[in-house]
Amino acid sequence: MAKIDRTVVFNSLLLNLLLCSSWIQISYSSKPVGVARKDDIPFIKCQVCEKLAKELYEQVRDKQAKISPKKISEYDIIEISENVCNLKKQEADWMLKIDIVEQGDRLELVEQDSEGQCGSECKTIERACQEVIGYYDTDVAEYIYKKKPQINSLVKYLCKDLTEACSKKPPPVPKGREPGEIFVAKSAKEAEMEKMLKSMEGMPGAPGMKMYSREELMSGKNFDDEDADDDDDDDDESPIRSNLGKILREKENNKKKMDWKEKIRKGIIDASEATKHHATKIAFRMQKWWKAKKASFTHQNTKSNKVEL
Repeated sequence: MAKIDRTVVFNSLLLNLLLCSSWIQISYSSKPVGVARKDDIPFIKCQVCEKLAKELYEQVRDKQAKISPKKISEYDIIEISENVCNLKKQEADWMLKIDIVEQGDRLELVEQDSEGQCGSECKTIERACQEVIGYYDTDVAEYIYKKKPQINSLVKYLCKDLTEACSKKPPPVPKGREPGEIFVAKSAKEAEMEKMLKSMEGMPGAPGMKMYSREELMSGKNFDDEDADDDDDDDDESPIRSNLGKILREKENNKKKMDWKEKIRKGIIDASEATKHHATKIAFRMQKWWKAKKASFTHQNTKSNKVEL
């Protein structure tokens, strides 16, 4: 019975590894890395801000529906506002559906039905989004938490009152501007795998995970070579099965050896790491708050000096 269970575990683990290997080969095989076109940002900044406000509104609403009847916390909203302009986070997946289209002397953000490959346009939208929200992610989160605004009020607050992203009409696009890339949709399988890997970020062991190519998996290269033996294993089994079997056995043995003292020690370490992470996050937010206040104070002094002159 134990033999059957281990075979099932092995097959499941091998399938997951091969899927990850296939995804890595598709995503990173000699594809050019997208670079933001900074010169395009003034032409799309207002539209990006409006879509950003819409995303904040919808993601907060969806989070609330997911945890109902419990009320969404301000921390949850801050987390959304911190991640919504970062393509490494799931909250920023909305950017992957947007195509920048040339319309005469202006650029139009057109939402597509599916996610596209992330090239320079995707990076340009990310950069514009980060310029819009800047140091104001906690401010807009506090506004959403306290005021619970409708989407039109949120757009006005974020794009006109707080950031002035839409305070004036965007300039016309120069005639000599090089056209952007063509929108290329991802396959459903690739999009699903990408979401899965993003969701794994932050999980224990995930940040340090190493991905292997299909050739490395099939040859068994780069796996830890350990000295554990098992009389139940066949002598002619493949290197991959042998090494994965050793890893699984070691994990099982370590689990059995862990006594209550080790559990207490582990609990103390985990609590210490959590406290350190929380303190770092608070310090980071205080730093952002101070920079924003300092910038606001400098701006006010500049205006008062102009008035005196």
